[in-house]
Amino acid sequence: MSEAVTRTVTSPPGLLASLDPLLREWLPRQRWFAGKGRPVTGFALVSATELLPPTAKLGLYHLLVRAHQSLQPGHSGQEQPGDCYQLLIGVREALPPRLAPALIGHVSRGPLAGQTVYEALHDTRPAELLLEALRTRARIGGLRFERDPRREIRPGLVPRLMTAEQSNTSVVYGDTFILKLLRRIVPGINPDLELPLALAREGCPRVPPPTAWLVADPDDAPDPPPPAEPYVLGVLQPFVQGATDGWELALRELAKGQDFTAEARALGRATAEVHTALARALPTVTLGHTQLRTIVHGMTERLEAAVQAVPALRPYAAGLRSAFTALDDLAAEGGTWTAQRVHGDLHLGQCLRSPAKGPSPAPGSGGEWSLIDFEGEPARPLAERRMPQPAVRDVAGMLRSFDYAARSADPPQPEWAEHCRAAYCSGYAETAGRDPRTDPVLLRAYEIDKAVYEVVYEARHRPEWLPVPLAAVRRLASPDPT
Repeated sequence: MSEAVTRTVTSPPGLLASLDPLLREWLPRQRWFAGKGRPVTGFALVSATELLPPTAKLGLYHLLVRAHQSLQPGHSGQEQPGDCYQLLIGVREALPPRLAPALIGHVSRGPLAGQTVYEALHDTRPAELLLEALRTRARIGGLRFERDPRREIRPGLVPRLMTAEQSNTSVVYGDTFILKLLRRIVPGINPDLELPLALAREGCPRVPPPTAWLVADPDDAPDPPPPAEPYVLGVLQPFVQGATDGWELALRELAKGQDFTAEARALGRATAEVHTALARALPTVTLGHTQLRTIVHGMTERLEAAVQAVPALRPYAAGLRSAFTALDDLAAEGGTWTAQRVHGDLHLGQCLRSPAKGPSPAPGSGGEWSLIDFEGEPARPLAERRMPQPAVRDVAGMLRSFDYAARSADPPQPEWAEHCRAAYCSGYAETAGRDPRTDPVLLRAYEIDKAVYEVVYEARHRPEWLPVPLAAVRRLASPDPT
């Protein structure tokens, strides 16, 4: 593939119709499918790009499809346009045994009749093609493979699919790069590309800088009409070799009875570095009573909905509500806060601890923590995820994560969480010049908002974990939580 290759492609008519019955069965089983519990009633094609012609030994299609679903289970007549998903569909006459887990199905009609289709990211050749397209800044149909010209991508790096993903899919190339492919796609600037690019311009070392990225311009899309902005489909970043994610590291240290406060303090410093760099790189705003009233209203609405959904919350509702009222009262008295771009979904699992350098490094010594996955909460609208917010929202998410780690131990160790929470806030203050605990009303409100979200999530998906956020709710509902 030559430098800056441009290739016009056409997809065979009837492609999506031939895949429809297979995708209806396969898509809802994927971990990243957001519409679970409601049957898929059909698909609309947003874009289809032929990356490898199916006349060869291996065919490869890139699809953006919108899944239509009924509003409620059992009401197939009430349909609504669902989420748009990015799919990479491989085509072979038959799958080798190593690709059996990737099977989507056997096509019985249409242009691919008689062929076997599968999730192509399990296969080496399609994964290699994506990296080569990024390396050469290819343009194939409506797909644009872009990269930072200052950063080199060596050819021939061996790909391997990561299996621990949840809402997206990642491929590692030779322990040098990691390509994160977004699954739920919306038009517009995705913060998972926007914020790391801004941090790279600021020279912030705590976030791996984007090396390349994939976007789509579905100009010929019949449904929906062409968006004003492109779709961001994936981001290639340096792979942090030998790193352990913060959640795994915390659980490991807990199991060994090891102190984690030095790591928590270092993570607090890293978080503050990222917040400080984001405040320099992107606009900040001042929140007064009008803006805070909107935030409090949203928190209160989420609480009321959660109380209806999870009866176990009812004994604590008044105490939780009073925390939101206290924040509104503080704003009414003239309190103001600074809002800026933030991570938006910060927890231990979004942090990577690289191996310490030197023969005998001290725990928590500098340059070891990285923050990743700036997409925010995927279920929230993109415009909301890109809004400036108080930095304490990220802090609250991390404090809740320490609590989760401590209560997942057997037996639970709430004192461990208290020490980590204090160390994290102290580390944050060392770099930011302000301690989140000096604004207890705002911090408590955001912690409650996060804990209420956790209660609803656990009640729906992991009932055995429900006692974890309920313990936090019990503490935070007190007039003087500690």
